[in-house]
Amino acid sequence: MESNSVAYGASLAGAGFDLIKFIKQPQTIIRFLSWVFAIVVFATITAEGYVNSITESQVKCAFNRNDGACHYSVGIGVIAFLACVAFLLADALLPSMSNAQERKYVVMADLGFSGTWTFLWFVCFCLTADQWSKTQDTKGIPTDAVHAVIAFSFFSIGSWGALTYFALVRFRQGVADVTQNYADPPADNTSPYPTTYTPPTYPSFQNTGQDIYKQPPFVPNPDLSDQSSFQPPVY
Repeated sequence: MESNSVAYGASLAGAGFDLIKFIKQPQTIIRFLSWVFAIVVFATITAEGYVNSITESQVKCAFNRNDGACHYSVGIGVIAFLACVAFLLADALLPSMSNAQERKYVVMADLGFSGTWTFLWFVCFCLTADQWSKTQDTKGIPTDAVHAVIAFSFFSIGSWGALTYFALVRFRQGVADVTQNYADPPADNTSPYPTTYTPPTYPSFQNTGQDIYKQPPFVPNPDLSDQSSFQPPVY
């Protein structure tokens, strides 16, 4: 018989992997978009984010020659790229986890990481936009690449914010489902056995005027004459 118990968005019995259902899930689509956004940010900066002026040969970051802005954007972009791959695999394996505690850890990790990276992408957007606005010499700088980094940093705020929301919904749903599934079952009124035990009553022998447990009187010298006629059996 198939179990209807669910925890954190999947059956407790450990259901199989459904590829079509997995692809159509909103968190799968948004996680894939976050993966693409991360690639655009760190790949664009790596390929076109460092330029050199006519007077010097050393390359500098296109964002106001601030290498910290480029390093920060590449760093969180690469980590976001790897995290998206890891959480996509975790989402695919989640229905096969029969232990609700393991699912709780996966959802909590998703919730914490998504919330943190939402904030870090916000910092990245503010940092790159501010440094680009302070850039004086834009000659030789691929402005389309710079605009792409700023734009996709902003898009990442929304995508990771949505992932945080879906992780929070799954966490709350999982806690509610586990609490409901482990509630005490209702009493079965159709059972032939009584729900409570009533001990039987026994008659009281107090004040009956008879001592039913009175022992016979003690005889000091019993008469053994009747035992003289005893004959042992013949075998």
